[in-house]
Amino acid sequence: MSTARYYEAVGRRKTSSARVRLYPGTGTVLVNERPAVEYFPRQTDMLTIMRPLQTTDLAAAYNVSIHVAGGGLAGQAGAVAHGIARALCVADENLRPVLKKGGFLERDARAKERKHYGLKRARKAPQYTKR
Repeated sequence: MSTARYYEAVGRRKTSSARVRLYPGTGTVLVNERPAVEYFPRQTDMLTIMRPLQTTDLAAAYNVSIHVAGGGLAGQAGAVAHGIARALCVADENLRPVLKKGGFLERDARAKERKHYGLKRARKAPQYTKR
């Protein structure tokens, strides 16, 4: 490891963007200056956030400070997980194969499809009438 005070990375998902900083510490996770469990009340979002740290067994090795904006809570959770995985790669390049195999380093490009002309939504067509 290098002698940096913290390791920083940006994660993205849908319209959310998360700036993640890893500090050597005891495992505290702060999101927008609030505890992560307070910011993300749903258990599935917390599991999404912590998965990169648990996969590498480093959940107690780093304090995580996150600034996230845009989108909803599920998209923000995905952005945070992406950012944590990228920051772990900056901290230790040897973790890259493990994180890549887990699919944490790939930016999830799925987003809402635009509404198309003549349709009610992206793919829903008006009801067909024969006569």
